[in-house]
Amino acid sequence: AVVSRRVRGFKTVHEHDHLIKDLQLSKDRTMLVTASKDTTSKLFDAKDFKLLKSFKTDRPVNSAAISPLKHHILLGGGQEAMEVTTSHTKSGKFEARFFHLIFEEEIGRVKGHFGPINTLAFHPSGKQYSSGAEDGYVRIHDFDQSYYDFEYDF
Repeated sequence: AVVSRRVRGFKTVHEHDHLIKDLQLSKDRTMLVTASKDTTSKLFDAKDFKLLKSFKTDRPVNSAAISPLKHHILLGGGQEAMEVTTSHTKSGKFEARFFHLIFEEEIGRVKGHFGPINTLAFHPSGKQYSSGAEDGYVRIHDFDQSYYDFEYDF
């Protein structure tokens, strides 16, 4: 259920069914992306808070970022570390996930953390991103040539 209203000069929008963990603006400040424990990330017009896109996953989303270079959204999260009952890291689903901003489809994943990803950020150039997780590590990821060469078929 969408609730949109103005309260004393502020506009509020209710698009998520659970806690919002992160909110980040695009480099040009025209869009903002949210990350929620309801397993979704949502893209809004930053001026009027109109919902533009929704990205659905099978796990809580703790952080989301908008690429300044390509039409990509980066999501991170994973099952809470205390809820992972096996020692296998795959069960927690701790990958960073790339979605196409326009088509809302997952286009890639990057593994590396051994706990839920709590924060993500693109470098302003769009040529790197950073991730921080409950495993205590901050990782800086450089994109290889295949990232720049990738074209979405539609």
